[in-house]
Amino acid sequence: MCQKGEFRPESMPSGRENWRTMNSLFPMFVKLTGRQCLVVGAGKVGEPKIGGLLDTGAHIRVVAIEASETVREWARSGKIQLELRPFSPDDLDGLFLAVVATASRSLNEFIYAEARRRGVLCNVVDVPEYCDFFYPAVVRRGDLQIAVSTAGQSPSLAQKLRQQLERQFGPGYAAWLAELGETRRLVRESDLSQQRKSELLHSLASREALEAALAEVPALSAKGERA
Repeated sequence: MCQKGEFRPESMPSGRENWRTMNSLFPMFVKLTGRQCLVVGAGKVGEPKIGGLLDTGAHIRVVAIEASETVREWARSGKIQLELRPFSPDDLDGLFLAVVATASRSLNEFIYAEARRRGVLCNVVDVPEYCDFFYPAVVRRGDLQIAVSTAGQSPSLAQKLRQQLERQFGPGYAAWLAELGETRRLVRESDLSQQRKSELLHSLASREALEAALAEVPALSAKGERA
């Protein structure tokens, strides 16, 4: 358990180091299937962060003094492992990432310092200088995901941009992307020349290109006739 006086400021990165980090973010989508993830805090702030991990296939452990009813229900249904107790530094052992959402600034800072010491990626909610990664605003249309991040500078702006993107990329993109994926697979398995395959694959993101592929590949033509 974190004891008073254990937090070591010298273990924290300088403000200048954080500034450089936040201005050179590397955007990527990470597979969390089978990864060990910890969330500290299970109240109003922690609950949506836990919820964001539920469909990733990660092993989610939550440590908190108290938990919302929704979080307790997730635990009862086996979606997460919930431990109602104070945080201990040992909770960070063997983790891939940690999300911290407690009401104590000193505890949040302590957990972040301990996570860095162990090489664990850590996000202290709403405190950009204590974040190795950020939760972006995300538009999801099936397998299509469009993420917007402001490096923690303005979540409100990220949300507004997400709303604009939701209007631009409607629900129909989910089916469209699934169709593109199937078409791509059939093109790659076809007897077309490598050059023609490459040309089609580089232009599949248009309806015209899809119709051209249907005309050239017999398997695709049959697929189109069945539709």
